[in-house]
Amino acid sequence: MVRMKKTATLLGLTLFVCAPVFAQEPVVGVANPDALFHSKDKKLDRNLQSAYHIMLDLLECNQWDQSDKWLTEAYHQHNPLAASGRAGVVAFFKGRGVQPTPVPPKFVKTKIVAVLADGDYVTVVTPRGPTPDPRDPSKSYYTTWFDMWRFVDGKADEHWDPQTIPPPNPNAKGK
Repeated sequence: MVRMKKTATLLGLTLFVCAPVFAQEPVVGVANPDALFHSKDKKLDRNLQSAYHIMLDLLECNQWDQSDKWLTEAYHQHNPLAASGRAGVVAFFKGRGVQPTPVPPKFVKTKIVAVLADGDYVTVVTPRGPTPDPRDPSKSYYTTWFDMWRFVDGKADEHWDPQTIPPPNPNAKGK
């Protein structure tokens, strides 16, 4: 076990040190993302279908008036930019000023890399980028984003993602 930990640590350090040497490839979505939101297990399938509708109906098409179908009223939010509660997350997304669009029969804009489901949890991985490299604005990089939900009776009750609070804009007035 100790040897495995040392090997994993050395491999991780090697990849970290050598990473700038390798060219980065863009993260791409799968050809048929809709197929990732199904399971033969009835409970997993219900949770996967709810995650699908959160991604498509709410996040892609901004149909936040339909949020009660997919989110519990308590909806515990772990993104530092949105408040907990269904009302809090709806206010956050509606406050961005993006108008609702009709829900298509499948994803149009959203690219999906992977979907993982285990018990009450569903995680959806999406590509991000190109994003300007803050260390060198002439360069950009690709990465992934994830949204993870815990479901209760087929509705998302808790949410996690890697969002952090953006640093202050040094060019903003009054700073």
